[in-house]
Amino acid sequence: MTETATVPEFAVVSGAQVHQVLDGAEKQLTELIEAAYRLHGQQATVNPPSYFLRFPDRPSARIIALPASVGGEVAVDGVKWISSFPENVRTGLPRASAVLILNDQATGYPLACMESSIISASRTAASAALAADWLSRRGERPRRLGFVGTGLIARYVHRFLLGTGWDFDETAVFDLSAEHAAGFQGYLESTGTSGIAVRESAEELIRGSDLIVFATVAGEPHVHDPAWFAHNPLVLNVSLRDLSTEVVLASANVVDDVEHCLKASTSVHLAEQATGNRDFLDGTLFEVMTGALALDADRPLVFSPFGLGVLDLAVGKHVLDELRRRGELHEVGDFFFELDRYGKR
Repeated sequence: MTETATVPEFAVVSGAQVHQVLDGAEKQLTELIEAAYRLHGQQATVNPPSYFLRFPDRPSARIIALPASVGGEVAVDGVKWISSFPENVRTGLPRASAVLILNDQATGYPLACMESSIISASRTAASAALAADWLSRRGERPRRLGFVGTGLIARYVHRFLLGTGWDFDETAVFDLSAEHAAGFQGYLESTGTSGIAVRESAEELIRGSDLIVFATVAGEPHVHDPAWFAHNPLVLNVSLRDLSTEVVLASANVVDDVEHCLKASTSVHLAEQATGNRDFLDGTLFEVMTGALALDADRPLVFSPFGLGVLDLAVGKHVLDELRRRGELHEVGDFFFELDRYGKR
């Protein structure tokens, strides 16, 4: 007897719905990201290399495909398709836009198409907040926070730090654009943040911060002097390409995934090319979380997260399940139409 399978309904999830589910859930999402990292570390995921679509006539722009599969209770496959067009910032648009496709693991059929810029920003910020928590356990918890770059990702990282219990005596800001720095200052003031300082240079911010978040659109290193980090701060290298090889080699280095981080001209990739080895890498965040890697406080500590597709899937599946639970999922009837190999319905 021929087995029959049910084709899942296909849903379209708007950015407004994603925001509804994720807004105010910073602690829950950070715990979800930690669970996803643990699944990845236990090899219960598939996360192939990202594919970069580049354009000869638009060299600063790219669109990236991040295919992935997550096992465990998440149990979903899919792909994030995210564009990065830095020139958007000049016109007032966000740099990045994205969609996420989730696929059913039993049939392979797509389950949903979701607006994913909010999912992407949330998982990036949750990863940063998670790393800040685990990596700050090597010593005294940072009290002086600094942001180099003041876009959407910086805002989300700040939100997730506050939402997971962080409190700072000072929050400093530096951006090449005085207008953008002022805008971020206004955002910080709206959250009730005290001790806000706008710095005149990256050096001034770095030297005066214990926890530094790089969230720029830099395509190549612009921070070259290891002496700026002589006070051994914790650095969240979210934008991946700000730090020179000299700074990387003078620091302890933790990544989210070794193979993924050592590519695409990231700071750690450039360090590998310069040295011909990976000896400068201390290990992964998973190894820190499981106790396999202990870090001392006598060097700057840099966390470089390439951004794994499995994290997007974990957050996207959470959004899908929550909307279904609330009865708010917008399903598209007859999206899959040709379902009989002989043309019968």
